[in-house]
Amino acid sequence: MKYAISFILIFSHICLSAQYRQVKSLDGEPVKVETILQQYIQIPSVSGQEKMAGDFLKTICRNNGLYIAEFGNEDGNYNFAASVFPLSSGKPNIIFLNHIDVVPESKSDDRDPYSGAIKDEVVYGRGAIDNKGAAIMQLYGILKLLKEEDISNSPYNISLLAVSCEEIQCAGGATYVIEQHLSELNPAVIFGEGPSELTSLMEGDFKQPVFGISVVHKKPLWLALELESKTVGHGSITPLTYANKELVAALERITKKKPKAIYNDVNIKFLKDMAAHHKGAKKMVLKHPRLFRPLLTGQLRSHPELFSLFTNTITLTNIYSNSKAVNKLSSLAGAHLDCRLLPETNEQEFLYMIKKRLKNDNIKVTVLKTLPDNQASDPETVYFKNLSEAIKNKYPSSMTIDMMMPNINDLGAFRAKGVPAYGTLPIFCDVEEIRSVHGKDEHLHLDSLYNGADVYCDFLKRMTQ
Repeated sequence: MKYAISFILIFSHICLSAQYRQVKSLDGEPVKVETILQQYIQIPSVSGQEKMAGDFLKTICRNNGLYIAEFGNEDGNYNFAASVFPLSSGKPNIIFLNHIDVVPESKSDDRDPYSGAIKDEVVYGRGAIDNKGAAIMQLYGILKLLKEEDISNSPYNISLLAVSCEEIQCAGGATYVIEQHLSELNPAVIFGEGPSELTSLMEGDFKQPVFGISVVHKKPLWLALELESKTVGHGSITPLTYANKELVAALERITKKKPKAIYNDVNIKFLKDMAAHHKGAKKMVLKHPRLFRPLLTGQLRSHPELFSLFTNTITLTNIYSNSKAVNKLSSLAGAHLDCRLLPETNEQEFLYMIKKRLKNDNIKVTVLKTLPDNQASDPETVYFKNLSEAIKNKYPSSMTIDMMMPNINDLGAFRAKGVPAYGTLPIFCDVEEIRSVHGKDEHLHLDSLYNGADVYCDFLKRMTQ
């Protein structure tokens, strides 16, 4: 008899758990959360083509009782907020930011990049992590809160903010929302893309999980270099100087120079936090980075992914000319540089340094893309602290650290307006998952979908109590 009772209890728990992990679908019927993610992935939404996928996500939000505010309703300018209370309530808003667009498919993909296939509890497809998987984590975290708590007296509104073209940083996404609707949104804090658990990606003797929360990111500065030359003709006769030769020589002067290591408050704190996970001499060096700067800089240079947090990087991403023939000199040679600047770097001074190092006044330097300066958000706010506690509650014995991200996302645009903005993906991602983002067979473990939602729900409970 007791075995029968145990079976009934276990069966009931499974049924309740399955029901608990459901949300309303497009037709209003309950479905599993992973089914919503699967369907979302199956709608292609390359940057500038977000409307169909945006309509899907917006309908899911509306069907689950959230209030919708539209901030653009066409490809390249499709943005909306889905809120627990109407924005007209005027409550300070806790905003979960995500983007609808994905990067284009790759020829190296082994499977249909928009299949949304689920195999062995893993979902595959463009956006599985970046950023559709993160969006569904955020959404389910909000809906889970509404199932479990009465927040009718909450001092805060809570919103999911979905935007266009984050991957190409176009003017119709987060920038448009900020310019046209920031006061309507009334953000108290923004949460968006950021690091996952870090230990699988770093050296050290880690006795506990370490989750990063980004408080700032580097500033992009994308440059075009072009050199025109009157020297043209047949390739069989090599002139003393010609466009390609001059540009290559100038680029060598740029790329061969070792970048200077710059230690600021954010990356120094990161090193000191990492000291707890090392032993002996390495621990001593990390605890006192300024004292051991020459030694530490040499070590960091051998790890480009870490050294990028300590320097202004210059990456040569493209070289081109206006000649398609092998035996013809081109009259124009060009190149693209992807520069990423630390927050304290003066952009004009950096540009002056680039031009000086080229040593060729005939090379025209054009700024293709830059973003407003963004200052680090304070890690001592109630928002950061409650997120940190929610992560530690979900993953016992874990710790969190505030850090800088080398890559850009839409959070910086909000920081530039003085809004606290923090980036995190509060899940465990193995190296294979991380490397799949923007690449071959992007995928996410389904457990992570629910674990991330649990963290967001816990955070919101702490904020609305």
